[in-house]
Amino acid sequence: MESSHVDVLIVGAGLSGIGAACHLRRRCPGKSLAILESREEIGGTWDLFRYPGIRSDSDMFTLGYRFSPWREAKAIADGPAIREYIRETAREHGVDRLVRFGHRVARAEWSTARALWTVIAERPTGEEATITCRFLFACTGYYRYEAGHAPQLQDADAFSGQVVHPQHWPADLDYDGKRVVVIGSGATAVTLVPALAERAGHVTMLQRSPSYIVSLPARDPVADLLRAVLPAGRAHPVLRWKNALTSQLIFVFCRRAPKLARALIRRAAARRLPPGFDLDRHLSPDYEPWDQRLCIAPDGDFFTPIRAGRASIVTDRIRRLTEGGLLLESGEELEAEVIVTATGLDVVFAGGMSIAVDGREVDFSTTFNHKGAMFSGVPNLAVALGYTNASWTLKCDLVSEYVCRLINRMDRSGFTHCTPLAPSPEERPEPFIDLQAGYVLRAADGLPRQGAHAPWRLHQNYPRDVMLLRRGRLDDGSLLFACRDGRPVRVAALTRSA
Repeated sequence: MESSHVDVLIVGAGLSGIGAACHLRRRCPGKSLAILESREEIGGTWDLFRYPGIRSDSDMFTLGYRFSPWREAKAIADGPAIREYIRETAREHGVDRLVRFGHRVARAEWSTARALWTVIAERPTGEEATITCRFLFACTGYYRYEAGHAPQLQDADAFSGQVVHPQHWPADLDYDGKRVVVIGSGATAVTLVPALAERAGHVTMLQRSPSYIVSLPARDPVADLLRAVLPAGRAHPVLRWKNALTSQLIFVFCRRAPKLARALIRRAAARRLPPGFDLDRHLSPDYEPWDQRLCIAPDGDFFTPIRAGRASIVTDRIRRLTEGGLLLESGEELEAEVIVTATGLDVVFAGGMSIAVDGREVDFSTTFNHKGAMFSGVPNLAVALGYTNASWTLKCDLVSEYVCRLINRMDRSGFTHCTPLAPSPEERPEPFIDLQAGYVLRAADGLPRQGAHAPWRLHQNYPRDVMLLRRGRLDDGSLLFACRDGRPVRVAALTRSA
């Protein structure tokens, strides 16, 4: 059995894991690091997903790292470009050499007596590797890599064509000239429809209920202007803040004036669709904007094939599959030669690893989030989770900076570990993620909780989190700092404003 020790162990070599390693290299240069990656490549989501049209649904000035300017022309980038950006950043900062591929973390156990995590990783050969570390940083994303969420389709064996899930797209799938049905109405379906329509005979998006679809420019004209007159390193922070604040304002506007937001989204879509298109049926959700994520269509690409007659939307429920397609509850039969189940993801917390503290299994559904980074009662563990209403990396960058500050603070004071305290009993537990999307609701019972006040509240607000995570006090009373024997060394007075 392989065994080793590092100061900080990162789980996951995707966008957030590589970012975390770069932050630690820059801000904690004396710490030894390793990154465990279950797959054989750097890139995480952007290496796993290979379906046609795969792209970001956030602009790259905010999805990219704070310390590594995005230099390409398109603000809404495709998957291969994002994958190469992650790998290039890893090479530039020398963290690509820290990745141990083929290590799937199964279990992590904390010992207070040793002030140490013991992490068990499984290898493809069946062997196990044991790695000990002082601080464990899970950068595993939020969904299960092994398989996405797929519906149980009645009489699936009767279908003579091929059924595929976007999470595991066959490289040799032939859909040229064929009738393709994409089941789903979320970001993946909205991305797939225009990409498939370039080669398919016809693409139908079959949805149970609509989503909000918003057109944004694929290129940012302000970015083009600024980068023409400023070096990339100077332009990048300006563009990052500009886009972060813009997305925050849009979110607040949608929440405070939902009727007006709904009307504006509807009007913009109508301008791009053919005359007579049934907006009420196909593009009018029964929830308010930002109760679920908005779907982005760069340059309105989703609407283009619909207007041209190469794609269509059907809003109905599936009764069963037939030899030639799908029979719907309305009695209509959709012809299909390829069915794509763009039906979502299975959310899994911390990569699905089991976690124990001093021999007791941690049930994260009983813990409280702490500053969007740590969890009550669990020492020296951080989890990088991005925003639901903005770019993933905006929050993950802040969490990484916070972890670096915390590690350096413990070193300066001789502490070996710190543990977020549970809030007072008056702090009413609320759902961890404030979205009504199906993938969130399916997993809600197993996720941590949040409270109504800082530091147990997920504000989904980048400027506020900058003050909390980048500039806020570390010893605000909500963290218990301790030495190896577990004796509390200092607990400051609790302040709500931290």
